[in-house]
Amino acid sequence: MKRIRVLNQIAPSGLALLGEPQYRIFEESGEQEDAEAILVRSADMQQLEIPPSLLAVGRAGVGVNNIPLAKMNEAGVAVFNAPGANANAVKELVMAAMLMAARNLYPAAEFVRQLDLNSDQPSKLVESGKKRFSGFELAGKKLGVIGLGAIGVKVANAAFALGMDVYGYDPVISVHHAWHLNSAVHQCDRLESLLQKCDVVTVHVPLLDSTRGMLNEERLNLLPTGAILLNFSRGEIVVEEPLKALLEQAKLHAYVTDFPSAGLAHLPQVLSFPHLGASTLEAEEQSAIQVIRNLKAFLEHGIVQDSVNLPNVPVEPQGDGISRIAIVNRNQAGILAEITETLGRENLNIEDMINKSRGEIAYTLIDLQGEVDQTLLLRLRQLPNVLSARLCG
Repeated sequence: MKRIRVLNQIAPSGLALLGEPQYRIFEESGEQEDAEAILVRSADMQQLEIPPSLLAVGRAGVGVNNIPLAKMNEAGVAVFNAPGANANAVKELVMAAMLMAARNLYPAAEFVRQLDLNSDQPSKLVESGKKRFSGFELAGKKLGVIGLGAIGVKVANAAFALGMDVYGYDPVISVHHAWHLNSAVHQCDRLESLLQKCDVVTVHVPLLDSTRGMLNEERLNLLPTGAILLNFSRGEIVVEEPLKALLEQAKLHAYVTDFPSAGLAHLPQVLSFPHLGASTLEAEEQSAIQVIRNLKAFLEHGIVQDSVNLPNVPVEPQGDGISRIAIVNRNQAGILAEITETLGRENLNIEDMINKSRGEIAYTLIDLQGEVDQTLLLRLRQLPNVLSARLCG
């Protein structure tokens, strides 16, 4: 029985995939010592003690900044997330936010909320104030999409369907996402050229060292007067002080974000949401199902799909009479020779082997003819650059 610790509420449709007797789900912190996997959404794992039995962490969402990846790498623990599972939810929120900002719907609604509609002439009050909230239509306007991943592609395609002229910037767009992007979307080679020409700009990149502060003072000043900036990625991607200055000078029409900030929240041109991007029942269910399916495939068969620290290795097991060993090791020369030499001393015949690397970490799957005992696994774990070794199943 594999023990799965749950740190947050996970959609029941996902947990239903982890049925007894093969799996046992628990929440108690006192039982963490022998957990083989952890399921998490937003709980902070940075200071969490990692049990020696841990093989994998599943994040029912996309961002993994709450998970100590360096510590997981050193322990040979696979970390999975659910890329794309919340893409439609975020896309719909971005489109709604774009419309709200262009038509000034939030301040207009606040204006109506404060009216005395019990007066003798409520329609006159409404008509006298509505001119202040005149906006613009999105059709014919230029939209810039920074980051053409699962969300960015959906936003770009939806905006094109609304009649917008869409520009995209992503120097590392994947073949998969490129296939799904509408061919009418203009692709920019430089971020600066996108910022200069677009009436609306929306950001859809992960928070990395390379993207932190991506929209700095120099780049923000390239935006046309009256532009709308939307940030549904992470607050730290936009440098706050120059953005605040542009808003106070009325050089930007609006800033819409899913990450409220004390320094910006009081400004009338700022519309902030409480991190609602993936907050739909559908997105929560899809995220849970996707990450748990991948978690199960890893625990049972050593298959890696949608891991943030291991390479994809989607190799199905061969069948009866074959034992499969999964090894996480440092990506250093000579380690495969040490592994195969260790197996050779046990007179075990290798039926198939695959080794892939991702940065400093490598992952090796070995299918062997015959049975594997714990003594062999212990010897593999004792190799200098092996971080973890286990028998799948």
